[in-house]
Amino acid sequence: MSNTPYETYKDTYVDPDAAFPRYGDAAPYEAYPQRPYEPVAEAPDTYRPAYEYAYEQATAPTEPRLPRQTPLPPTVPPAVPAATRPEAAPPAGRAAARRAARRKKSEQRPDALRRLLPQALVVAFLAGGTSAFVANDKAIQLSVDGKERTLHTFADDVPELLADEGVDVGEHDIVAPGRTSALANGDEVAVRYGRPVRLTLDGERRQVWTTAHTVDAALKQLGVRAEGAYVSTSRSQRIARHGLNLDVRTERSVTVMADGRRRTIRTNAATVREAVEEAGIQLHGQDTTSAPAMSFPRDGQTITVMRVTGTREVREEPIAYATERTQDPTSFQGTEVVTRAGEPGLRRVTYSLRTVNGVKQRPRRVRDEVVREPRTQLIKVGTKPMPTSVGGTDTLNWSSLASCESGGRPAATDASGTYGGLYQFDTRTWQSLGGSGRPQDAPAAEQTYRAKKLYVRSGASPWPHCGPRLHG
Repeated sequence: MSNTPYETYKDTYVDPDAAFPRYGDAAPYEAYPQRPYEPVAEAPDTYRPAYEYAYEQATAPTEPRLPRQTPLPPTVPPAVPAATRPEAAPPAGRAAARRAARRKKSEQRPDALRRLLPQALVVAFLAGGTSAFVANDKAIQLSVDGKERTLHTFADDVPELLADEGVDVGEHDIVAPGRTSALANGDEVAVRYGRPVRLTLDGERRQVWTTAHTVDAALKQLGVRAEGAYVSTSRSQRIARHGLNLDVRTERSVTVMADGRRRTIRTNAATVREAVEEAGIQLHGQDTTSAPAMSFPRDGQTITVMRVTGTREVREEPIAYATERTQDPTSFQGTEVVTRAGEPGLRRVTYSLRTVNGVKQRPRRVRDEVVREPRTQLIKVGTKPMPTSVGGTDTLNWSSLASCESGGRPAATDASGTYGGLYQFDTRTWQSLGGSGRPQDAPAAEQTYRAKKLYVRSGASPWPHCGPRLHG
């Protein structure tokens, strides 16, 4: 077979579905509209793109070709009415399939729109609800004990927000704004937990609450004057949620008087003794202070140091004896008989003799011991009724005799102590008449009764000077 143009292009045939550049244009071939086939005169020097030739070969009749001749002018085929025009077969290949799919999709678009209309209405309804949902969303800056974070919430007020976030607050915690405040987008909510502080301030113990995180901040919040104060822990120490124990002693002004000198110092001492030592004064031996040495020194307090010297002295002191009385029915009423004399005991007492700042103090008993126990005195007390008379003596003038002997005094005693009572009995005579003890200790009625008995026994001779008065 001769080397015809067909054979020449056959060797260089390219797939018509592939994208080809056209006249220097970068767009693929399928982007250009399909042109009807137009016969082109073949000439050796005529340039024809490969895709035109391939299309021609696909639609050309199968009769044998004649040898190439001189090219003829192009002929225009007669116009054919559109109604009778036969449809050209769609080109084969992937590009043609894509074009057919696009045409089909455009033809079905009205039906697709009708099907999508209900879905569009649902989407519009949901879009409205979403707008309201987004409108209720709030961006809130929440700070809990200094830890900040930004969150989104639908809570309407502070309690609801804290409940949603699991933040529990107690009566000592601080919430800002208030716990009943409403929320708006962009609000800031701060929660500060209260911490218990078991505070000993200048010797007084109490429990306080603070929202401060450090000891120094807590002192400022509690209004404690920390300048020059003693603090039991570091001021930068953080306070845990369970709190801490804190001892604070503020600086105070204390005046110390000692050895005739006066010293005023600023101190945060815990005791009076420490304050005295800070003033440069030493206590020796029995030295003491006007305020208890272990007491807390107060602001403006004056403390006096007392220099003490002293000795001890031992003294023996008697211990009084007790008296025990028992009833004696054999003795007349008003009569007491000592059956055992009492004996005092002996006690040894040690006294401290002190001199304070050169002035002697009252002795102070520091020790005592019993050397001898006292012996109890026993007395019998008569219960027998006193006789009203002694035969033949009731008519005598006993009052005149008593007036003469003792001046009418039952307890009278002479200068020597030998005679006593209304009628000046001596002890021996008195006891011989049944009396007990001393006559001056007996009742007046008993003394008169004993005098009558003596008169019966001896007449008026026992009273040589006053006896005649009995008959006067």
